[in-house]
Amino acid sequence: MIEYFQKSLSDKELFRTFVPEIDYGGGDNSPLVCCNNPNMILKDTINQIVENYLMETDYYLVDVKLSPDNRISVEIDSFEGVSIDFCAELNKHIEAQFDREVEDFELEVSSAGLTEPFKVIKQYEKNIDNEVEVLTKTGKKFAGILAEVRETEFVLEIEKTEKPEGSKRKVTVIESLTFNYEEIKHTKYIIRFK
Repeated sequence: MIEYFQKSLSDKELFRTFVPEIDYGGGDNSPLVCCNNPNMILKDTINQIVENYLMETDYYLVDVKLSPDNRISVEIDSFEGVSIDFCAELNKHIEAQFDREVEDFELEVSSAGLTEPFKVIKQYEKNIDNEVEVLTKTGKKFAGILAEVRETEFVLEIEKTEKPEGSKRKVTVIESLTFNYEEIKHTKYIIRFK
């Protein structure tokens, strides 16, 4: 049984669909919520504004997140790091593109987190020669030096200890592993404290 509710809240309409006890291996009573907000800012609009602003800079867009209640989060990065002043400038530029009388939103512009998984190829390029952790979709984890970045794949160099045939001692060898981006769950920069 599916019930449908509609309630008007100021200029926004809130739709709720409750799907009681769907039997697909245990059931689920949680509501599915969808907001129809005619003043909702679109992610593509934010992407375009940010990309245009960054075009003449050394910065690049990592991610844009947009919630149904117009909370906008923009992550940027550059090969030289991100300054707070630049984040503030970009924040002002984005805000200037919208009329606060029409769109009500919360905006945050920040650098991509150092320990967050890579989201764009430029983050891989930025971390060439750095140590990274790779987790594949099959659950295998590797740590090594990011040696090469290509359009569809990257190369990780890992150290292995092997005992060559006929030798009494183990030796350290470097093995190059190539990963396709599609087979990766995440890749992260490894922070080492010495």
